[in-house]
Parts: sequence; C-alpha cells; structure tokens
Amino acid sequence: LEELYGLEVSPDLISRVTDAVLDEVREWRSRALDAVYPVVIFDALRVKIRDKDSRIVKNKAVYLALGITAEGQREVLGLWIADTEGAKFWLGIMNELRNRGVADILIAVVDGLKGFPEAITAAFPQTTVQTCVVHLVRHSLAFCSWK
Repeated sequence: LEELYGLEVSPDLISRVTDAVLDEVREWRSRALDAVYPVVIFDALRVKIRDKDSRIVKNKAVYLALGITAEGQREVLGLWIADTEGAKFWLGIMNELRNRGVADILIAVVDGLKGFPEAITAAFPQTTVQTCVVHLVRHSLAFCSWK
C-alpha cells in the first residue's frame, strides 16, 4: 500500500481488515455458478505468500479459473492456493466447479501441464481443451536458438 498509494498501515490493520471480509470471501467462494461457460481459462500463478504457521515466505501456486459467460462477461470462478501446481489438484477444482453448478464448459484454455486435459475431461467429458497461445509460443521458443 505504501509503494502504490503512499499509505503506511500497520500489519495489525491489515489483519483486522482481512478478518472483517472473511465471511464475504467464504460466501463468494461457494456461490452458485452458471450452468454453461463457453470459455474458461485455467492457469496457476507462482506468488510469494507468507505461511501463517511458520511465518516463512514461500512460493506457492495460486490456481485461477476465469470464465467467459454467454454474454461475453469475464467472471472469476475461483482462486485456490496450494504449494505446487498439479493435475490432481486441478481435478479437485473441476469437481468443485461441477458441485457449484457448472454442467458444461465448451472450451477450456490451459497451459501444457501434463495430465491437465485428462483432469478437465474427467469432470467435463465434452469440453474441447485448447492450449493457450501464449504458452504455445513460450514452449516453441525453447526450441529456437537465441541468435
């Protein structure tokens, strides 16, 4: 906050604000979702997070599901945190999305994680899995020389 807005706040204030919105966050995380999403983008981001038990800052995976509705609106379907990215965790997310009302995803956009397409089609068998163009280009560049 200080870097972005020039505001200096105490860690205690941050904790109080976070605690004040926890119920709303829990409600948002369990809300019902649309039955069909034409496109859903799935990705995991690596971020530094302070572990609440050990107080050590670690790199963790923040899983993100971004849906595009039939009206063309973007909607964050959920955020999940885990130590690493893996297809097994993604399968759990797919099952959670089904339990929250998603019946079908037409196109799932993913990175090249091994086992990820199988995790998606296990929960949504008719879904077309498409590798993200950015991930395709990034992967392709690994085969090109720097010159």
